Amino acid sequence: MRLCLLVVAYLLFWLPASAAAEDGYELWLRYPHLEPARRAAVEAHATTITGRSSSPTLAAAVQELGRGLRGFLGHPIPHTRDVRNGGILYGTPASSRLVARLLPPLIPHHAYVIRSVRSGSKTYTVIGASTDVGVLYGVFGFLRLIQTGKSIDRLAIEDAPRLPLRLLNHWDNPDGSVERGYAGASLWDWRTLPGSKQVRYTDYARANASIGINGTVLNNVNADALALTPTSLRKVRALADLFRPWGIRVYLSARFSAPIVLGGLKTADPLDPLVRQWWARKADGIYAAIPDFGGFLVKANSEGQPGPQDYGRTHADGANMLADALAPHGGNVIWRAFVYSPNGAEDRAMQATDEFAPLDGKFRDNVVLQVKNGPIDFQPREPFHPLFGKMRLTRVMMEGQITKEYLGFSTHLAFLAPLWKEVLDAGTTGPGRPGAAAVSRLLDGSLTGHAGGMAGVANIGGDRNWSGSHFDQANWYGFGRLAWNPDLTSDQIAEEWVRATWSNDPRVVRTVVSMMLGSRQSVVNYMTPLGLHHLMASSHHYGPGPWVDDLARPDWNPVYYHRADRLGIGFDRTVAGSNAVAQYAPAWQQVFNDPRTTPDDLLLWFHHVPWDYRMHSGATLWETLLRRYDSGVADVVAMRRQWQSLDGQVDAQRYREVATSLATQEREARWWRDASIAYWLSVAQRPLPNGVAPPAHDLTTYKAVHFCHVAGDPG
Repeated sequence: MRLCLLVVAYLLFWLPASAAAEDGYELWLRYPHLEPARRAAVEAHATTITGRSSSPTLAAAVQELGRGLRGFLGHPIPHTRDVRNGGILYGTPASSRLVARLLPPLIPHHAYVIRSVRSGSKTYTVIGASTDVGVLYGVFGFLRLIQTGKSIDRLAIEDAPRLPLRLLNHWDNPDGSVERGYAGASLWDWRTLPGSKQVRYTDYARANASIGINGTVLNNVNADALALTPTSLRKVRALADLFRPWGIRVYLSARFSAPIVLGGLKTADPLDPLVRQWWARKADGIYAAIPDFGGFLVKANSEGQPGPQDYGRTHADGANMLADALAPHGGNVIWRAFVYSPNGAEDRAMQATDEFAPLDGKFRDNVVLQVKNGPIDFQPREPFHPLFGKMRLTRVMMEGQITKEYLGFSTHLAFLAPLWKEVLDAGTTGPGRPGAAAVSRLLDGSLTGHAGGMAGVANIGGDRNWSGSHFDQANWYGFGRLAWNPDLTSDQIAEEWVRATWSNDPRVVRTVVSMMLGSRQSVVNYMTPLGLHHLMASSHHYGPGPWVDDLARPDWNPVYYHRADRLGIGFDRTVAGSNAVAQYAPAWQQVFNDPRTTPDDLLLWFHHVPWDYRMHSGATLWETLLRRYDSGVADVVAMRRQWQSLDGQVDAQRYREVATSLATQEREARWWRDASIAYWLSVAQRPLPNGVAPPAHDLTTYKAVHFCHVAGDPG
């Protein structure tokens, strides 16, 4: 009989903020009282807030400024339009003549300036921008300086978003479930919209605006056509109205077959005139209700979704048809490049590039190709997607998964900024020379002249702490900060988040940043070391399953990816294998085609090597692989000790909740380690290296564990 384990997400009950002041609801927008010396320094520059709230966005900015300063100083700061006594001055050239005089002559769209200005004996802190949204970003930037312990004397800051599109993709369904969601039910209560406009929706918009996110796709990429009905659009409009003051546009995932499902047409052929007319009318209706609607996200001809290939058309044909419908209104079509063929005959890592690279230059200007960070599927570690080196005439977005489908759900601490940085900093023309050819330069348009952006699959749900665990908030934060500026380092982002979310105490900052920066590599080590990938259990992807070999498609089975036998392990993607290396630039081909030059962390991604293969360290692959599992578990044990050292240094409720998650992570890391090693022992038929302990149970025990009701499981 199968053992069926019920996997339950950590549920934090809804409480009023006053009942649980440190329950995680405030995210990184905590504005705690400052210590006396710091409070006096801030007070000297925050005597008044001056300016006019001439729009909902400026009203939101001044409200946030007052909220932050009231929290820092412990008392309200007066708001006045009298500028004679100094203070904080905010606005645009249109709202303030003084700001107009102080701004640089050509400030970019949505950029902001924060300047300290002396006039006689008076000091002004000027937060200026050419747009109201830029002022809002500037206010959050100013508050971040105070949150993170920075000086606000003699400021001369200019900052601007590098990427035009900075989006969250919510995989939320109409029934309230969230595919790959580990933070409770959907944030959107479709049943009570449009009438019920929860404060939580506004707080969601505040949090996104604070890190520069400017768009949100409300529904699952595996879209229900009903999202485009008038009833649904009235609900979408209510959210759009709430998000607009915060600089956020709403988008919808569109089902390609909607003309059939909703319009009664017999076809969804993108070249059919009636289909094109149907989409044009649909776009007209959407923009009549939501004038700043962002556009459509489309998953087509992927994992059973309908698309243009059903009619013998290309992805460009399908995307351009929708782009033509949206173009009169200024909307974008975001077309996902996550595809793999129905028959699974080709190396799955190659299929998206083979399919889309020949279409470069054939997409409309308002089409953006959304490319996953790696060529498989959000794995703990992958090489950068080869499409980033191919698309020079097409706008491109990088898609990352903030929700941790393959990295321990919301339970395991895994800070993902280092994962995304590996891709953003990668030079598409070869190793060691990113420069102008870095992936980030493709996304911001400086490489090609076609700017795109970044999209993150959201990890946000109905849990009180938003993300299911406190440390998963850091991935939402980190995604937004990198979408704003891909050149920020993981260290910078981690320190910012820790200071804003936990404490400015140097001991707390040092300890927590250390935990975060090593956490992703730890997960890689105990789950998929040395370039192994897609070894998770079927469907729900919860727990190890390297032995799975009975699924309908070859490339749904973990054995397809590791190809382990008694002689060796790994997927041969060299010229002697699938030749996936040919999709990269020549300099990368030279590196990846030779196991001696391939980085250890990608060895088994590109090569099938013998168990006795000698690694760069001199140890065999067999020894190195098993010791990586031990290293990953040891790292989690160390993280638990680090966190225990902070008992009493951070608030009690969040301390306990993190401690509980870390204990679960250690148990599950040991499970991953033991189950994986048990399987490799059965395949390789080799003795354990000296010092490597045997698994706690035999392989049969691990294979017998099955699951039901797993969080985020679409099944």
